[in-house]
Amino acid sequence: MSKLVSGLIQMGLKGDANSMSPEQIRNGMLEAHLPLIDEAAAKGVQVLCFQEVFTQPYFCPSQDSKWYAAAESIPDGYTTKLMQEYARKHNMVIIVPIYEETMPGVYYNTAAVIDADGSYLGKYRKTHIPQVAGFWEKFFFKPGSSGWPVFNTAYAKLGVYICYDRHFPEGWRALALNGADIIYNPSATVAGLSQYLWELEQPAAAAANGVYIGAINRVGTEAPWNIGEFYGSSYFVNPRGEIIAQASPDKDELLVTELDMNMVREVRDNWQFFRDRRPETYSPLTQL
Repeated sequence: MSKLVSGLIQMGLKGDANSMSPEQIRNGMLEAHLPLIDEAAAKGVQVLCFQEVFTQPYFCPSQDSKWYAAAESIPDGYTTKLMQEYARKHNMVIIVPIYEETMPGVYYNTAAVIDADGSYLGKYRKTHIPQVAGFWEKFFFKPGSSGWPVFNTAYAKLGVYICYDRHFPEGWRALALNGADIIYNPSATVAGLSQYLWELEQPAAAAANGVYIGAINRVGTEAPWNIGEFYGSSYFVNPRGEIIAQASPDKDELLVTELDMNMVREVRDNWQFFRDRRPETYSPLTQL
């Protein structure tokens, strides 16, 4: 197809992380998202993506085992099943980033991909897990090893790369080589050092790989951790590395834009980065 209408939803936390259970917060976040999913459908959105662990606060500034209760099974858990219903209802592909439990004590930072007919296509698990001040993610998530899956949905061949993954160029390249025309990067990132990188890394990756990228961030501050302000500014960048649509820095928002998917072939034919790469010269990288 030559045109794709895609949407991103960025949102602040609904609820009190101090006093509410993970289930209560999940219900509040879902209640806030559902009208925006309906709005996306009314605007013709064909592929929709939410922010990282979209049903919960970003709880990784803590090392509190309370949040293990936020994890759900995929695809049999409540949130995935609900999103399958909405995908089917609206004939919409939905990317669902949630906290995944595979068995008691085994947890991943995951995105489920649901096709427009409501069928579950598979999942991507976050590959690179940070362990730095304010982002103690190794306490909560095992590193994924998903094999860089590309999902051949009703509307586009898409990949997913989650938050901290974006700092590693190899994954963008692997997804593009596996056939992705658009890659979604659900994130949770706060003002400071990463804000400069926010509008640098994804455009560079889009240009280097000849793909569209949808970058999603949450908004607001989250108590009790208060590690900084999640600055929103979700956006779409085209295969030339140009940001073509961007959300506000501080508001719950549905960002919708139309993408010319013919540009993927056009840019790759012009630049020929895939033709000129020399992977056989980089084998020492796997030994360092």
